[in-house]
Amino acid sequence: MIHENQARSPKPEARSLKAPAIFPAALARKPITLLKILIVALGLIPAAALVVGVFTDALGANPVEKITHQTGTTGLAFLLITLSITPLRRMTGWHELIRVRRMLGLFAFFYATLHVLTWVVLDQFFDPYAMTRDVIKRPFITAGMTTYLLLVPLALTSSAAMIRRLGRRWQLLHRLTYLAAIAAVVHFWWLVKADVTEPQRWALALTVLLGFRAWWTLRTRLSSRF
Repeated sequence: MIHENQARSPKPEARSLKAPAIFPAALARKPITLLKILIVALGLIPAAALVVGVFTDALGANPVEKITHQTGTTGLAFLLITLSITPLRRMTGWHELIRVRRMLGLFAFFYATLHVLTWVVLDQFFDPYAMTRDVIKRPFITAGMTTYLLLVPLALTSSAAMIRRLGRRWQLLHRLTYLAAIAAVVHFWWLVKADVTEPQRWALALTVLLGFRAWWTLRTRLSSRF
């Protein structure tokens, strides 16, 4: 009788075979969730680095220029990465990538806002006359302000509720992202007076993205005819 009970009871070793999971099962099943976490972590690093630089006096001889450049280039980078999501989704077939596009776009707007606030607060000291004169008389400021004004409605209509409310008009509105990217590259190009190597690289990246969109649109239209 003792032997029968022992045969029916599970072995102690069998209970300990399953190792505890390091990550929740939902994360293991959904790589897109891990990608979102990674985007948030990487997206906050430039802002955190600037904050640390301010308190440690590590921004160089001209901290305002450093902050302006860092926030501007980071915003432009996120804007172009946002535009690259659709080509990547179409080339890889990983359709869940579309779920990170809104997050990337909001990071672009976040850094663009920091860029504009740096100009308003630290450069122009809230002087409306000086800011108006800058926008009118300095072409690169005009292009930069145009970029920001194009990004504002995109950020305000990025929620799921606004997507449902606007319907097909949402897609038409968010094509302004391409115009904002063009204006941002022009802003950077006109800002640089000597070495235009860096804005040229951004312009090349944007040209590739716009070229892919044009090619895909043409390909889709031709395939629908035959």
